[in-house]
Order: sequence, then C-alpha cells, then structure tokens
Amino acid sequence: MTRQIKVGNICIGGGAPVSIQSMLNTKTTDVEASLSQIRALAAAGCQIVRLAVPDMAAAEGFAKIAAVSPLPLVADIHFDYKLAIAAAEGGAAKIRINPGNIGGEDRVKAVVDCCKAHGIPIRIGVNGGSLEKSLLEKYGHPTPEALVESAFSHIALLEKYGFYDICVSMKSSSVPLMMQAYRLFSERSDYPVHIGVTETGTEYMGTIKSAMGIGGLLCLGIGDTLRVSLTADPVREVYAAKAILKAAGLRKEGVNIVACPTCGRTRIDLIGLADQVEKALAECEKPITVAVMGCIVNGPGEAREADVGIAGGDDCGVLFVKGELKEKLPYEELLPALLRYVDSI
Repeated sequence: MTRQIKVGNICIGGGAPVSIQSMLNTKTTDVEASLSQIRALAAAGCQIVRLAVPDMAAAEGFAKIAAVSPLPLVADIHFDYKLAIAAAEGGAAKIRINPGNIGGEDRVKAVVDCCKAHGIPIRIGVNGGSLEKSLLEKYGHPTPEALVESAFSHIALLEKYGFYDICVSMKSSSVPLMMQAYRLFSERSDYPVHIGVTETGTEYMGTIKSAMGIGGLLCLGIGDTLRVSLTADPVREVYAAKAILKAAGLRKEGVNIVACPTCGRTRIDLIGLADQVEKALAECEKPITVAVMGCIVNGPGEAREADVGIAGGDDCGVLFVKGELKEKLPYEELLPALLRYVDSI
C-alpha cells in the first residue's frame, strides 16, 4: 500500500479510492470562465482540478479562483519557482512541478519550505518528452528506466530538505512505456502515483489509449489518482475516467450496461435500443447491471448475471429479472418496461 497525502479534502494513496482529476483549458486570468468550467467538471464527477500558472498574472487569477472553487486546485508550474510560491500562498491544494526545471537547489528549497508551511503536497511530474539531457545521453531515448531514474532524482532532492508529502507521475504518449515505468517505480517506492497517458489525441483514440494504460495499471493495483488527457472538452475526460474506473471494478456507482455485439440471429434494432438504454440511464447512480441482448440464445444467460435485462425476438422481447422471465412484451414496450423496473429498484 502506498503512503497517503491529502489534496484539499481528497485523500490520495493509503487505500483511499482512486480519485479523478482534470485540467482546465481556460486562461487562469479569466476567473469567471475558469470557475464555470470547474463547476461543470465538479458536476461530472471530477474531484481535483489543475490550472496552468505560466506567469504572475495567472498566479493572481489562481488565488481568486481558489478562494471560491468547489474543488481543490493544483497549480501547474514550470521554470519559475516564484510562481509556485505565489500559488501556494494563494490557496493551492497541491503544487505540480518538475524540480529539475525551476532552477538551482536553493529555489527548490524555497518551494519546499513554502509548501511545508502551508501543508501542501508536491507532485513530481516526469514526462517522457522533457527528460533531462543527462538521462537522454545515458539511455539514448526515453525509456522506462530513464523516467524512473528521473523521478527518484527529484524525490531525493525534495527529501534532502525533509519533504515527503509527495505524489509522482511518469507520463508518456507511449502506453507500453508509461506502464512499464509505473510498474518499475511501484516495485521500488511506496509514494502514491498519479497515472495517465499524455498527449493521447482526440476523444476516440485518446480514450482507447487511456483505457489501456490507466486501466491496465489499475488492474495491476497501481494508481492512486488519475487524469485522462484528451484533446476535447475536459468534462469528457471525467466521463472517460469514470468509465475506466468502473471497467476496472474500482467504482460501483452508476449503471453497468452489458450488450451483445449483434449477429445474424438479431431480430431487433439492438444497436439503437442499447444506445437508448445507455442515454436513458446515463444519470442513474444505482449500482446495478443492465443487460441488453439481441436474442433469446444469449439473453437469459447474460440477464442471469444482471440485475435486470431485456432480450429481443421477432417484433417482441422479454424482460428478465435476475435471470428469471418477468414479462413478454412487444418491441416498442421493452425500453419503457426496463426503465420502470429500474425506477422501482
């Protein structure tokens, strides 16, 4: 089990539930737009939000946002240690830095001292695209070993000044590379890890890459908090993260829909029906499994493993509850009957 840190009111590591993060794409100087996006992310299920702080104007905006934000905020800092200090003093719940790019050790110590004073953890953010030159020369190119060595060198620097309130990320756009890096790190350290695949691309491909990398690590028991990075509305990142956690068996809230892939036996518009069921139950938080099946060959068996299910036939269908036939219905009545039963649970 990893150590535990706290980001605002959210525990990370130490057996706490895996938390969902996202990052704003608004300008941090635009306080109202940023708060509007934070509220949308919170409504979608996000728990921690990161904001870019590229200059002192952004640091001032960050403080205004932090004063009223419904979610704990992480300040994303590069190069200028003074921005990290300003964000910490302005209400940040966590600081994300790469200790190797904010100057000499005296500057790292200044950030550490400020974070200690405010009880703020630091995320060490290692990225395959910005490894130290010495490591690139040593390994030739970004490798899992290079990412891990970078992480431990930064950890050693923080520990030198008595700082242990640390979370670590080792991201890459390569799924196999990031997975191996996290596995190597987790074998050698009990610091909590923030997992994610970076620069994944559009929502479609990015979700697939994230599901493989993040989901694969979660199924191995690795990962304390996560962000799905998509070239899309940040709210879509949160929806994808919730789906990955559910698929990994780490979240029970919400409906788990199972549906067959269709075949020549299908006699109903199963694709359309499954889409309707998914949309109708999108906001349902009941921890139930719903089966939507195309024929009676697989229908009863799949529905037996589900809390409720429907299966189609020739212009008709059946409603199953815990694998037992409950009703035989015309096709157009299947969805209403299913929804009535879900409401009654």
